[in-house]
Amino acid sequence: MISKLPKWVEYGAFILALTAGFVNGIGLLGFEHQAISHLSGTATLIGTDIINGHPVKLVHLLCILVGFFGGALLSGLILKDSTLALGRRYDFLLLVEAALLLGAIYPMSQNAVYGLYFAAAACGIQNGLVTSYSGAIVRTTHITGIITDLGLMFGASLRGQPLNQRKMVLFIVIAIGFILGGTASAIVFPVLGAFSFAAPAVVCVSLAIVYRLHMRQAHIRLRDI
Repeated sequence: MISKLPKWVEYGAFILALTAGFVNGIGLLGFEHQAISHLSGTATLIGTDIINGHPVKLVHLLCILVGFFGGALLSGLILKDSTLALGRRYDFLLLVEAALLLGAIYPMSQNAVYGLYFAAAACGIQNGLVTSYSGAIVRTTHITGIITDLGLMFGASLRGQPLNQRKMVLFIVIAIGFILGGTASAIVFPVLGAFSFAAPAVVCVSLAIVYRLHMRQAHIRLRDI
């Protein structure tokens, strides 16, 4: 049941959503104005560019998609399944995400588009980190599904069905975190430019350290890859 979610899930989901919103804000505010934490708009533009004949842009968009896919693939390889459970190698993936974000700084500072591919891969990793637990679909790099689920929940409540308050709180926390991440990026990016990627990278490293310390305190060993 969703009510059995540990309390740290809300905190972790908020911080991850905040990080993703921040990264996506940098992409949108940067020289390419490219969304990188989700692929809906990118996939649409791939379709239109096939017809409009923009091969360079088409390859660029495909690389964004492949980068995100590669990050999610790595999460699937390391975690083995999508169920949230303490003891999985989330800390390793968070460190890889941080490394990719740091790796995006130099090319982005030089207006080189391949920096966006690193950032997209980082978002793919993060979106694969926490996907499901007790019937709750948890996405932290975009909020389309979150808003849809909230709409369905409130619509069902208007028909008299009980509102799952724990699930509602989790989804609202993710939505607020993502929006606040975009707000923070609008403050930081004009000052630091591409070096703004260092902020979410530090957050990922900090989360990895906290996760590892929490497992030690709980005497839980990391599961094999």
